[in-house]
Amino acid sequence: MDQFCCMVMRINIDCNGCYRKVRRALLETQELDTHLIEMKQSKVSVCGKFKPQEIAIKIRKKTNRRVEILEIQEFSINNGQSHEEKPLMISSSWNLESNQNLFATCT
Repeated sequence: MDQFCCMVMRINIDCNGCYRKVRRALLETQELDTHLIEMKQSKVSVCGKFKPQEIAIKIRKKTNRRVEILEIQEFSINNGQSHEEKPLMISSSWNLESNQNLFATCT
């Protein structure tokens, strides 16, 4: 069974360089259908057929930025007809942190 997910993450986007880095990582990720970057709120929303933790890890590795999953919604696809909403995790923190410098400056 295919799982269509929508996920909201918090990623610190301090400058236009960080924005471009996050945007490039999202565009290069094949599993994502759509994405929305809210720079002022430091939120990134993505939708597509993926496993949420795997996408968060991929984005973390590509951007070298801390990624926190805020919300995950899973939709089951029944014969391509309808989407049944199944909230999986709401307002729960799932942090991906590097052992490297967490306070790296944007260049």
